[in-house]
Amino acid sequence: MNHLQSLDERLNALFYFLFEDRDSRVRGWLLMDSYLPTLSLTILYLLTVYLGSKYMRNRPAYSLKGVLQVYNFSVTMLSLYMLVELVSATLSAGYRLQCQGLHEAGEADLRVAKVLWWYYFSKVIEFLDTIFFVLRKKNSQITFVHVYHHASMFNIWWCVLNWIPCGQSFFGPTLNSFIHVCMYSYYGLSTIPSMQKYLWWKRYLTQAQLIQFILTITHTLSAIVVPCGFPVGCLLFQFSYMATLVILFVNFYVQTYRKRRPEESIKSSRPNGHTVSTNGTSFKKRK
Repeated sequence: MNHLQSLDERLNALFYFLFEDRDSRVRGWLLMDSYLPTLSLTILYLLTVYLGSKYMRNRPAYSLKGVLQVYNFSVTMLSLYMLVELVSATLSAGYRLQCQGLHEAGEADLRVAKVLWWYYFSKVIEFLDTIFFVLRKKNSQITFVHVYHHASMFNIWWCVLNWIPCGQSFFGPTLNSFIHVCMYSYYGLSTIPSMQKYLWWKRYLTQAQLIQFILTITHTLSAIVVPCGFPVGCLLFQFSYMATLVILFVNFYVQTYRKRRPEESIKSSRPNGHTVSTNGTSFKKRK
């Protein structure tokens, strides 16, 4: 116990050296006062993915159809709540789109911070995305960009909540919540055979994510060009991190659809129909 307390104190000292004092408005909130729970959950996530893949190697895949339906629609509803609440909170507080400081809206800033805490917490819930891939033996979907994105977002948003829990920080989560409403509703509907023929927007999800990253980068840079007192170091870090996501997602998109296009042209030439793949589920459309 003393070792954990010592580690916690050292981590706190490091964060103070890097970012100075935390925002007092989130003190006492669940998982906020210590970095150790967030770090521990991230390590557990990475170990589960690594060891789980080894464990499942010679075992049959789980279906998890019912579990996936409940999970995907639950995350869809959580994302919808965050989207609506963020839009409502920022509009009622008179938030500026270009740059919003951390202490300009009084109590309304606290309302935004509470929604962003749920956004942070949703990132640990989304670890289940990868766990379900492991259990279903969808190893091709456990890519570097997938694991990197999930693990890093949870840790970054712990820092965001502790130092910049409102103001300018609202923009990315608002866009991301909208994307997740589309994405998780798609994944949920893809588990229902009768709905699969209506799911035409899968490839556009990655495009929408890329647009989201570019808009967030633009929003971040605008606050550097025309500042409003928001910490410049945080803005520069966000710009750098979003740039890595753009590079990784562009590479993923190119690799995925460049490889798929020749296969699709071959399948479309077959007289009996073609196979459409949706979230790892294949089904045949008859002409």
